[in-house]
Amino acid sequence: MNRLQRSSERGMHRNMESIRVTLEKPRKYSYEILIGEDIVDRKGWITTVKNHADRYVIITDSNVNPLYGEMVRARLGEIALPVDIVEIPAGEPSKSLNIVLDVARQLVRLKVSRKSLLIALGGGVVGDVAGFIASIYMRSIPYVQIPTTLLAQVDSSVGGKTGVDLPEGKNLLGTFYQPKAVYIDLSFLKTLSDRDFANGLAEIIKYGIIGDNNLFEFLESESDGIKKRNSSLMKSLVGRSCKIKADIVEMDEKELGLRRILNFGHTLGHALESATDYGLSHGEAVSIGMVGAAKISHRLDHLDGASCQRIVDLIKDYHLPTKIPAGLKTAQIMGFMATDKKAVGGQVHFVLVKKIGAPFVTPDIPSGVVEGTIEELQA
Repeated sequence: MNRLQRSSERGMHRNMESIRVTLEKPRKYSYEILIGEDIVDRKGWITTVKNHADRYVIITDSNVNPLYGEMVRARLGEIALPVDIVEIPAGEPSKSLNIVLDVARQLVRLKVSRKSLLIALGGGVVGDVAGFIASIYMRSIPYVQIPTTLLAQVDSSVGGKTGVDLPEGKNLLGTFYQPKAVYIDLSFLKTLSDRDFANGLAEIIKYGIIGDNNLFEFLESESDGIKKRNSSLMKSLVGRSCKIKADIVEMDEKELGLRRILNFGHTLGHALESATDYGLSHGEAVSIGMVGAAKISHRLDHLDGASCQRIVDLIKDYHLPTKIPAGLKTAQIMGFMATDKKAVGGQVHFVLVKKIGAPFVTPDIPSGVVEGTIEELQA
């Protein structure tokens, strides 16, 4: 590395948090998560990206492209390498094999090779689709994540999960494929709608419930400033959330054990997404799922009533739903849960909690408890 590159990287890391995801097998798949303001508008990140490829393709969606596509393209163009943009329609329906095939064919027409780099610029849908394509195109090419939503910044951009949906359920096709880097630019949060911002807060609440009682208390005490998107508070929240997820991924990259606790609220949540044909956003569905998991934990005498109520109250405080939308049938929801990819031997596994910060995974839910909880949550 020459003096100019070292100087650029020092500038890149100034006023930024760096979290290392260290993967042992093989270690070459380890990478950095960089968190700060106006990262994409700095020259330093281009130096780090330049090491990975000889050309770039930005994969983004119809919402993000008009806002940030040309800005990222212009920055990458400063190193005089080819940069193309491939746009997909915004929204969950783009997590489909048809979109994957369409993008892959565009990559072929652009003469993208195994030395090219994909850049996922967008929310969770873009990250999942771009990561999936990167993992299978020409038997894998490198990619980086530039998540533009709070949900993607604290969840889907970290950990290497990729996937697309089938009519039978969410993320039923996918791979584990780690990015080369994750660049979390907190400036993107300024353009998020209130609904999209709340979606991300749902996953941050999850981290507090499963991994850090102090984070949970921080969410309770600082809710006014967080809801106003205070910069220092958001940097702290995003950093703490990414650190929790990075620690878990390091210990269980392929979700064979510990990583399953990250699915708190997701068993019911994914079923609700499918049952509403994604009328509920991911964060909204997971919020209801977390209430359901807390109530099941309480029903089975694992979680005390006061802690269960604290979970429900915090979710309400951040203007997230706690009730299942009217019109959904219990049998329909149970049917989607039965096809959950996390089911083992036909048994649906739930992540429950003994107390805030102490999760566990179990298939041993007595008959009728899940159905009873779903009926209790119906609006």
